[in-house]
Amino acid sequence: MLTVEKIGGTSMSALQEVIDNIIYYNGQLTGRVFVVSAFSGVTNLLLENKKTRAPGVYHRLANSEDFHQSLNEVAAFLKELNATYGVDADGYVDDLIGQAKVYLDSAVTMLASGYLNEGILLAAREILASIGESHSAYVLATLLKNKGIRVHLVDLAGANDSRVLTISERIKDAFEKIDLSSCIVVATGYAKGTEGIMREFDRGYSEVTFSKIAELLKPQEAIIHKEYHLSTADPGLVGLENVQPVGYTNYDIADQLADVGMEAIHPKAAKPLEMAGIHLRIKNTFEPEHPGTLITKDYVSKIKRVEVITGTDQQLLIDIYDPLMTGNVGSDLKIMQCFFDHGVSYTFKVTSANSISIVIWESDLKTQLIDDLQRSFERVTAEPVAMVCLLGTNMDQPGLLAKATTALGKADINIISAGVARGKVNIQFLIDRAQFKAAIIALNQAVG
Repeated sequence: MLTVEKIGGTSMSALQEVIDNIIYYNGQLTGRVFVVSAFSGVTNLLLENKKTRAPGVYHRLANSEDFHQSLNEVAAFLKELNATYGVDADGYVDDLIGQAKVYLDSAVTMLASGYLNEGILLAAREILASIGESHSAYVLATLLKNKGIRVHLVDLAGANDSRVLTISERIKDAFEKIDLSSCIVVATGYAKGTEGIMREFDRGYSEVTFSKIAELLKPQEAIIHKEYHLSTADPGLVGLENVQPVGYTNYDIADQLADVGMEAIHPKAAKPLEMAGIHLRIKNTFEPEHPGTLITKDYVSKIKRVEVITGTDQQLLIDIYDPLMTGNVGSDLKIMQCFFDHGVSYTFKVTSANSISIVIWESDLKTQLIDDLQRSFERVTAEPVAMVCLLGTNMDQPGLLAKATTALGKADINIISAGVARGKVNIQFLIDRAQFKAAIIALNQAVG
């Protein structure tokens, strides 16, 4: 059975469990491709902290600050990881960091010329991102080789390969001469290409590499190993005892999850798998005996149920009001054109006679967007909100909406707005941010 499997950064930082619970667990030591993320925290140091936005090496370079000390600190951290796992890889780290310094010093020179800016910074971001995955793949491959396992290391970062290739071309070139029936493969989650994987997918790039490899190899199953199950609700909010693994769902629900920031898989990584008919399994690294959750193209639950209760408290509600909207063809088009011009996507939209309310991610807010809308409409407001959602492949049951709204009402949670699309796979409620956790708990108790 050929599988393509991705190991996330938090799992990688529990490397012995990865070896015991993933690589050795089913006894299959051939016909498996492991796409690895950087060890937990490494990409944060190289770029920026994903949650707090604390600056890493990249931001010091971009702000014309001395980045060398920060890069040296990354090198020291990588060597500490080498020592932790007993791998002789310090020379490899020195080579990686040394080569990066050469490229980045050249980038600084180009930036100082004033001729180029954005393109050089994007290239620097690519170079820095690749370091973490190259290191983690090397460490894991070395560990497995030391255990007598036949391993083929595929470094898609291409630091020593100057060929001009797209990401897909590089992946195809790397795998076409490997006999997968005789070994396992450890591949980097970063893949170098002319289009720039960071430019296109930012921090979701390792899942895109994983997806492209699976699309090429056509495995029986693609697997993502995480430090937690894909659960019916966030155990951090409702308590571990009040959730369970989803078990089965489909790619539509995976897209709905991504739309509110709870990614089972990056949506641009999911689509090739879905179109190729490749099943995706989400597994918990620390519970290898559990089958996890299987995501397929056509799955629909045989019983009517809510599969996931989720949401986010990081969104904004933009309300556009104008009395001239009534009967005026084109108001919505004008608003959408403005959003398009500013590159802002939305996750929710409702309309009334004189207003259109649109929800976006707070991080996507642009002052110029609001200014342009205000020039065209009488009143434009923006307020922080939370969104809570009920998701499921078969939720079309009488009374579900009433049960959910009743549960929120009993918890003294006011519904600012609500929406249900025709497919009824996602019921959305907008509420005050301060009530986000209480809303998730109330819905989980009532319909979970």
